[in-house]
Amino acid sequence: MTLQAHLARGQRVDTGEHRLYVVDESSLASTKQMHEFVGRLHPNDRVLLVGDTRQHESVEAGRIFAQLQDAGMKTVKLEEIVRQKDPELKQTVEQLARGQVGEAVAGLERQGRIHEVKGHEERIAAIAKEYAKLPENTLVVSPDNRSRAEINQAIHTELQAKGVVGKEEHRTQVLVPRQDLTGADRTWAERYNVGDVLRYSRSSQETGIGKGEYARVKSIDAPSNRLTVELKDGTEKSYDPRRQQGVSVYREEERAFSTGDRVQFTAPSHELKAANRELGTVQGIGQDGRLSLKMDGGRELQLDPRLHPHLDHGYAVTSHSSQGQTADRVLIHVDTELGAKDLLNNRMAYVAVSRGAYDAQLFTNDREKLGATLGHDVSHRSAHAPEVKQEQASQQAIAPQREIGPRHEQGPGFGISM
Repeated sequence: MTLQAHLARGQRVDTGEHRLYVVDESSLASTKQMHEFVGRLHPNDRVLLVGDTRQHESVEAGRIFAQLQDAGMKTVKLEEIVRQKDPELKQTVEQLARGQVGEAVAGLERQGRIHEVKGHEERIAAIAKEYAKLPENTLVVSPDNRSRAEINQAIHTELQAKGVVGKEEHRTQVLVPRQDLTGADRTWAERYNVGDVLRYSRSSQETGIGKGEYARVKSIDAPSNRLTVELKDGTEKSYDPRRQQGVSVYREEERAFSTGDRVQFTAPSHELKAANRELGTVQGIGQDGRLSLKMDGGRELQLDPRLHPHLDHGYAVTSHSSQGQTADRVLIHVDTELGAKDLLNNRMAYVAVSRGAYDAQLFTNDREKLGATLGHDVSHRSAHAPEVKQEQASQQAIAPQREIGPRHEQGPGFGISM
């Protein structure tokens, strides 16, 4: 299960049994999450942290995985890249892992893997056509949700024209995460929008909202920092968002699914035993709108999107969502004029390019600005740590590795890093 889902289950009783927790993609865990996780461990629990300090960090505050290693946590490093089967692509990924973005981009240019398409719509169409040439085991990575949705729709339409995806469509409302909101943002009413859909992973006696409930934002009182929301039964609640923990924020959008479409879960489902980011293919659509899915792991399941609206097309994903995935070929969208500049950075470049085992193709509006744009550093700074100069950080960078955290003799712990 996800770390968030584990924390939402609350403290478990100490039965004295031995448990090993493996926390994958540990770089994505915030300081607060790791503190809460470790604080619940019992004497016979052990923890193995697995991750890569050069990949994406937590959206929320902290870089706890890197800090634990900096503080002396025993770490086992796997230094040999085994995913990339193409020698030139492997060299590029090694350069990105060392922070040599300019050299990596120059290498991709020499390899003919960078395509400049000035117009936005034309670039989206070019990605869709390239995907449709060889859809099997191809993944598209785009930095922001807006362009990701546009690419998904373009690929859906292109595959329909080629007869790969069925012509008949089932339209339904889905919930798309508002990834622009950090944990701190969710404590302020003015950061919400009227119409936002909220899901509560924790109960609150103060607000009277239960775990697992959904609500829609009806009104916002920014000066008083109060939200008024309507629950599914029509009940309205007004509260200070600083007093309600465990809130996920979504906006509602329409999606059209057809037989043959690739889909992705955008939130875990305990009932369906489906994980967040899990990918599958639509095998059929019933008269009642239920989707028959075959997941990439081989499982088959039935899903009613009205009951589980956390579903989206799975052709294109964001860089954060791609972390941990592998494909034979990856197509990467980089618009150097993107308003949200922090989404384009050296971590995005490393994660996106390293998804491909045999090939990586970049589509951009400006090849001249590509190196500088992807060289942007968005690493978190620790409140107590001195600032490290960029040239020092570059010198200290090492080859791609998975880090394994230490074993603590006085308590639980062991970690790994790539």
